[in-house]
Amino acid sequence: MLLSAMLLAGMALAMPEPPPTEAFAVAQVPPQPASAEAEVAAGLAAFRRLRFRDAERHFQAAVEADPQSAAAAFYLAYTVYKIAEPKQPFHPDKQRAAQLFARAYELDPGFEPVWSTPWRPR
Repeated sequence: MLLSAMLLAGMALAMPEPPPTEAFAVAQVPPQPASAEAEVAAGLAAFRRLRFRDAERHFQAAVEADPQSAAAAFYLAYTVYKIAEPKQPFHPDKQRAAQLFARAYELDPGFEPVWSTPWRPR
C-alpha cells in the first residue's frame, strides 16, 4: 500500500501541467436547425420501422422548420392518426390528425404522399 501511494505521488509529480484553457478555446457554433426535408426523411425512416413517436417528433420538427410544407403536415397527420388509431372514435388526437390533413391539403391541394425510399420534395 505504501509502495502504491509512493508510485501515485511520483506519477503526479512527473505529469506535465495542463495548458491554459484559453489557449485551446474552441469556438462555440450554435446548432443549426434541421431542414424540413431532412426531418421528413428521418420521420419516414422512423415510420417505416414502426417507431411512430420518433416519426411524430421528426414530422413536428419539419412543420416547425417549414410551416408551409404540405408534406410535413400530411405525414405528421398520418402519424398522429396511427398513434391514435386504437383509441376511441372521437379521440382528440384523431381530431388533431383531421385538422393536420386539412392543413396539408390547404397548402397543396394536389399533394400525393410518397412512401418510397428515399423521399424527395417536389
